[in-house]
Amino acid sequence: MMRSLPLRQSLAAVLFVLAPVGAAAVEPPGPDLDLTFVVTSDPHYRRDPGRVEQNRLTIEELNGVTERSWPEKLGGGPIAVPRGVLAPGDLVDDGDKKDETPGQWAHYVSHFGFDGTDGLLKYPVFDCWGNHDGPPVGKEKHGFSTQAKLVERNRARLAKGIISRLSDNGLHYSWDWDGVHFQMLGIYPADTQHEKVKYNRVWHDPQAALGFCVEDLREQVGDSGRPVVIVAHSGFDTDWWHPEDWAAFYEAVEGYNVILYMFGHTGTGVWGWSPSPEAPKLQCINTGQTTKGFFVVRITADRLRAVYRCKDGRATTDGGWTWKYPLDVPIERLAPDGLAGRAAAGVSR
Repeated sequence: MMRSLPLRQSLAAVLFVLAPVGAAAVEPPGPDLDLTFVVTSDPHYRRDPGRVEQNRLTIEELNGVTERSWPEKLGGGPIAVPRGVLAPGDLVDDGDKKDETPGQWAHYVSHFGFDGTDGLLKYPVFDCWGNHDGPPVGKEKHGFSTQAKLVERNRARLAKGIISRLSDNGLHYSWDWDGVHFQMLGIYPADTQHEKVKYNRVWHDPQAALGFCVEDLREQVGDSGRPVVIVAHSGFDTDWWHPEDWAAFYEAVEGYNVILYMFGHTGTGVWGWSPSPEAPKLQCINTGQTTKGFFVVRITADRLRAVYRCKDGRATTDGGWTWKYPLDVPIERLAPDGLAGRAAAGVSR
């Protein structure tokens, strides 16, 4: 059976690839698909009233996003109620600092909450860890583990049916919204830290994220051709993981209909990436810091739209807000039998 390669920004020819073997547990979305969600990263909570206030202002704006309209460049019209908010890492600033980390985590939880009912944020949050969020469970030095707290939250999500699959270590997970498959893969999608990466090998162990990604796609997406969105803390613009690992990830997912890869860590923007000039590009969104704003993303049966809602001016003020980085690319409409023969071609900005 044949399937489309990942969505890319540059105009491209029709391509075919062999699909991975497997049966999908969820049917592809139908022509009425209309899914909205939000992503914001790197809130970096710390003992700093200014930063806490910056994050609070952003969450207040996020809570009122349904009172805004899409920019005219993206078709205008009201923004639908988001299904949830994705928060890919660096939730706190000091993941294993004596007398500091528990308070930083408490700030994060008070703002982001868990399911949209217990914090400032009005929507469920889906989070993972980044390079600031401390070492693996059991390797902390000061009695508090941010990763252990994330594992607790993930197990609660699984028990409540908020997510559908959870890795054995409790760190990586997946779920489905209206037939679109989502994966949350921690600091970056590799299994172990590459030997050429010299950053702290304890803190920055990806802990089998790629293995979970591969198995989950095989079992939950299979040959259905349905859209996949992958989220992690690091993207393809940082030496916190190695280009050989980037290529290994690309090879692992290229047979699936990956329409979007979202990450934080470095900055803000939208672009395409592939490991070589001739390879189709994977559409990426670098989600930016919560202190400054958030991306609103909309997936319909035939288009992917996204735009950055950000503070217009200094991040410490609650002045005006504006839209940046509009993205509008077509998505191939998948056949009812799960075959996806042609790759989408799109141009953003």
